[in-house]
Amino acid sequence: MVTFDAREPGTPARTWLRDPRLAALPELGLPGRGVVVLAAHPDDETLGAGNLVAELALRGRAPTVVVVTDGAAAPGADGTRDPGLASRRAAELREAVAELAPGADLVTLRFPDGGLREDRDAVRTWLERLVRDRDVAGTPVTTLVAPWSGDGHRDHRVLGEIAGEVARRHGLTLWEYPIWMWHWADPTTAEVPWETLRTFAGGPEAAARRSRALDAHASQVAGPDALVPHDLRRITGRGVDTFVVTEPPVEVRDEDGARDRDDARDGADVTAAFFDATYERRDDPWGFTSRWYEERKRALTLAALPRRRFARAWEVGCSIGVLTAELAERCENLLAVDVAPAAVTSARERLGERDGLSVEVADVTADVPAGPFDLVVLSEVLYYFSLPTLRRFLERLAPALADRAVVVGCHWRHPVTGYALGGDEAQRELRTALAASRGAVVTGRYEDEDVVLEVLSLDGRSVADRDGLL
Repeated sequence: MVTFDAREPGTPARTWLRDPRLAALPELGLPGRGVVVLAAHPDDETLGAGNLVAELALRGRAPTVVVVTDGAAAPGADGTRDPGLASRRAAELREAVAELAPGADLVTLRFPDGGLREDRDAVRTWLERLVRDRDVAGTPVTTLVAPWSGDGHRDHRVLGEIAGEVARRHGLTLWEYPIWMWHWADPTTAEVPWETLRTFAGGPEAAARRSRALDAHASQVAGPDALVPHDLRRITGRGVDTFVVTEPPVEVRDEDGARDRDDARDGADVTAAFFDATYERRDDPWGFTSRWYEERKRALTLAALPRRRFARAWEVGCSIGVLTAELAERCENLLAVDVAPAAVTSARERLGERDGLSVEVADVTADVPAGPFDLVVLSEVLYYFSLPTLRRFLERLAPALADRAVVVGCHWRHPVTGYALGGDEAQRELRTALAASRGAVVTGRYEDEDVVLEVLSLDGRSVADRDGLL
């Protein structure tokens, strides 16, 4: 059980900001409509999810904001309770939400601060009724945003657990935000869920709205005796919100047609809408042009190619065309495709007109272009396919390969909530399918903690053998 004192200094923000894992966290796209943001106390909605609330409002998708307690148990500087605090915090909350999302639906339940464990059943019943009977701006509830159940504060834990129960029951996406974790933990603390943390960054206006909203919670953040420590305000106010995301179970049918509930790893393709929303928010959402991980991975991919030149190549999931530009230097003809029109537009602008290069919008789960290709590059793409979709794709890919084709697969190895498969699993499917259908063998492999890269060859010869050295 985590215990902490909010009046203690806690972990300096610089300790978190110096850890490279924080800047490298995967980024979330903007969720669709039907978002409900739950806060245990007034100010949690701003500290934990202020960028998200503001950006949703700016995109015409204002969420419903539900604050569960009155916040009256927060102690003053001398450790005593202020009898007028509840009314003051209620007024601050109204001002803050008006800054974040003018006109948003604000619901205050006013359960006693510090008592959600005792009121668990009543809160769960209320939330069940909201999800079942109420919509958000004409759209059914699709996403719950709540405090992280591992946050250490009892009210945060209980509300996070309730949100998780309701999300699972109704098939909703759950975004959990940590707040006090930044205070009691540090980057080395075992409880920090590094593998499942994700970030959401709104635009500059969303960040400005969040800043003004936090200032509105003056009883908690103003003055030398502010309850919310300066370092906690700094780390949560760094321009992004941080979440642990749990996708809903996906309804699938067994061979007899019976319905079953299973997780996204067995049933759900990541849809084109996900990519559309992702590119709508950021031009380079995966940091292809800025992250050393991506630059290094491109260098590994290009170095692993067993030939200097290829006649006809196909790159699946080209995104904004950063790897495409380097592949084009090694290929007489290159077809690069992506499912997201915005990505293809960016790639075309980056690459310009080049002989032998074509960049197209295409959904490869529906169709594979006619071959033969002597190089196919599948970088960070196969884990978006459900297992049945991946196997169908690989069945269609096999006959499109030239007799001595090379297929390169390269994937992130850490689990990502919401992706249909893991990187290792996707690579295993690729390797097994092409070995069975075309006799492909692994002629090159690189693996570290983050990435796995394999070169599958229908030829089977090594580079030295191809060069006549053997």
